[in-house]
Parts: sequence; C-alpha cells; structure tokens
Amino acid sequence: MHELSVTQSILEIALRHAEKAGAQKITDLYLVVGELSSIIDSSVQFYWNIISQGTAAENATLHFRRIAAEMECKVCGNRFKIRQQGFICPYCNSLDVCVRFGDEFYLDAIEVETRKGEAVCV
Repeated sequence: MHELSVTQSILEIALRHAEKAGAQKITDLYLVVGELSSIIDSSVQFYWNIISQGTAAENATLHFRRIAAEMECKVCGNRFKIRQQGFICPYCNSLDVCVRFGDEFYLDAIEVETRKGEAVCV
C-alpha cells in the first residue's frame, strides 16, 4: 500500500518540475527501481492512472527500469549478483555483505510538451 504515497510523491515532483519548465503536458516519466526495493511496478501504475487524472500528467507513460541487485563482501571485497548464491559470498562464504546496487528507487527523467509544442526532457 506504500506505493500510493510513493506515487503521490512522484506526481508532485513531476508537476513541480513541469511547471518550472513551462510545460503544458507531461508525456513520459522514467523510474529506476532496484530489484531489492519493495516497489511493485503494477501498483505504481495502478495508482498513477487514478491520481494523475485531471493533471498535466494525465495519460503520461511510466517507464520502469529495473536494476539488478549487486552485493559486496565485506570480508574478501568481491562483488556478486544475488541470483548466484543469495546473500552469501560465493567466493569466501561470508554472510558479512552489503548492497551495492539494487535498492534504488528514483525518478530519473521527465519528458514534457511545452506550450510551443516542443518535447523536452526536464
């Protein structure tokens, strides 16, 4: 259910940046979502379709780019994907690991249409 508040934040950010750019319409939003984040794309899309109605972002397309999880062993320093062996270092079998990539969630880019009909990225 936290996707609703996350989606509301995305909409607020997009509308604020679009207004600063003098945009008439938001056409596309590019989201980066880490494999380990608890964000569910379909839930974000569901809430987006509801809360963006009547705004400059109505009918904007959400693009989701997933980032694979990468771990780093604090003992031997090797990096590995969790798909290989879960959260255990495949080189030294240590459980003392940290996440390097894969827990991200952010709005990477917004494409808008200006009042002049130009498409720009903000």
